[in-house]
Amino acid sequence: MHADDREFEDFVRQIEPRLRRAFLGSRGVDGAADAVSEATAYAWEHWQDVRVMENPAGYLYRVGQSRTRTRKLAALPPPEVVGLPDIEPALIPALLALPETQRTAVWLVHACGWPYADVATALETSPSMIGNHVQRAMARLRDELGVGTDA
Repeated sequence: MHADDREFEDFVRQIEPRLRRAFLGSRGVDGAADAVSEATAYAWEHWQDVRVMENPAGYLYRVGQSRTRTRKLAALPPPEVVGLPDIEPALIPALLALPETQRTAVWLVHACGWPYADVATALETSPSMIGNHVQRAMARLRDELGVGTDA
């Protein structure tokens, strides 16, 4: 096996779970596998460029998102699929009611643990804009669920 092949396989083993979890939030259970496949295929085709990127996960998230764009509303996965604890049943409909940019930002930040800078790269915006999206989304979710900020 060639050294580049081994390096790529190691890269995919590291990045695939992170991408899969991120795509579950934006593409739903059915679309996540397709998006990860598109992203990793792109990474293979452009490995010389991807391997030196500062944030390849964010870039590949954007690639997978673009290549699997649909007009249908994605269904969010049940919490056990992505390893989340039991959640308030009204949370899923409340998340789905958010604008797509707010829903994606809050999912990547809070459900996937991505830093604002990585989310900003993935969504091609600034970290401060991601902060705005997350702040607005959280305010709407708190209002919708009747939760105070100290809960």
